[in-house]
Amino acid sequence: MITRLEVQETNKMIEESKLDVRTITLGISLQDCADSNIEKLNKKIYDKITKTAKDLVKTGEEIEREFGIPIVNKRISVTPISIVAAGCRTDSYVSIAHTLDRAAKEVGVNFIGGFSALVQKGCNSSDKILIKSIPQALAETQRVCSSVNLGSTRTGINMDAVKEMGDIIKRTAEATKDKDSIGCAKLVVFCNAPEDNPFMAGAFHGVGERECVINVGVSGPGVVKKALETVKGKDFETLCETVKKTAFKITRVGQLVAKEASKRLNVPFGIIDLSLAPTPAIGDSIAEILEEMGLERAGAPGTTAALALLNDNVKKGGVMASSYVGGLSGAFIPVSEDQGMIKAVEAGALSLEKLEAMTCVCSVGLDMIAIPGDTSKETISGIIADEMAIGMVNSKTTAVRIIPVIGKKEGDIVEFGGLLGYAPIMSVNNFSCKEFIQRGGRIPAPIHSFKN
Repeated sequence: MITRLEVQETNKMIEESKLDVRTITLGISLQDCADSNIEKLNKKIYDKITKTAKDLVKTGEEIEREFGIPIVNKRISVTPISIVAAGCRTDSYVSIAHTLDRAAKEVGVNFIGGFSALVQKGCNSSDKILIKSIPQALAETQRVCSSVNLGSTRTGINMDAVKEMGDIIKRTAEATKDKDSIGCAKLVVFCNAPEDNPFMAGAFHGVGERECVINVGVSGPGVVKKALETVKGKDFETLCETVKKTAFKITRVGQLVAKEASKRLNVPFGIIDLSLAPTPAIGDSIAEILEEMGLERAGAPGTTAALALLNDNVKKGGVMASSYVGGLSGAFIPVSEDQGMIKAVEAGALSLEKLEAMTCVCSVGLDMIAIPGDTSKETISGIIADEMAIGMVNSKTTAVRIIPVIGKKEGDIVEFGGLLGYAPIMSVNNFSCKEFIQRGGRIPAPIHSFKN
């Protein structure tokens, strides 16, 4: 039961601290759409999505009006297309991307995730077709998001796929260079990808999930920052308790929305993802939380420790508020989507190497980072390999969403618009890793993965 006091606190968080439900994501299984004929497959996919999600946006808007809780996005995730299309006789899945885009437009969602492949141990023929289709698919669609899982703690890292994804990211950048390579903003590579993540670009509906499910992502960096302003100068125990209590309250809001959406749509409730996902708006920043803890700028010595504290206590508070906390849950550190991170980069306080260190303790990884357009595909693969290794060895989800902006160089600014924000082009270490990446094969799983 939500108490009167909680309602009052929630209203205050919404009005003063930019609390919102970042997304209601409807996961839909497309496994029953499988067909050897590409035209029939596309028709089944379109019909299944438009039928299942026909009331998603309307329901979200009704809940938003009735409860006064902003719900920023309504989205869909589907079974990885490389699985759904595996029996199809075709050499390209671009038409499926078009079908997903049309279906998303029809039901009114802003993004649909699941143009994906899971290749942590190796690629089958369907995986290869999907990966090769990514540049054209993302160039020719507006709402489709793509992800590829390249490694896991149990299987190691598929370095053949890491090598290929460096090239795919470059080709996607080239295919959308007239729009500042924005196609790469809809493409993410993972290690240990979760099957119930409601956030884009990495959302897909895992094969272990139900037929359809509601997953909700809640975000409240501004709420956490506001709470920390009341304990300025206090010790770390007080700091941790404040973050935990605030995360609990934020998660309760998500739980309310998720349960209500589940009931009205007659779709099972899946998980709450309590990820402090920032926006370009002033006061809605992870970097500003870190600075409120006592850092002059995000990136200063102590930043990784501060982020670890934040991430851990967000999760501790969240799991007390809901029995079904999942997805990623913690703190995101995207550059272009966080005003404080942008300022830290511009001030010279935050480098790509420091961001990589921070990914050891954050929710995801290197996110929405713009780099020079002439960065080599091998260097991009090397950056990916480093991040996959962090995830593999530390048994956590890590990811890379990096944007080589064609025609831009270090120090330039690129505008993506909307929630994607803008970003300074960051410098990249250009010492070659080509021979390392060219080795191919698979990096084996770490010794501590052998648990049975």
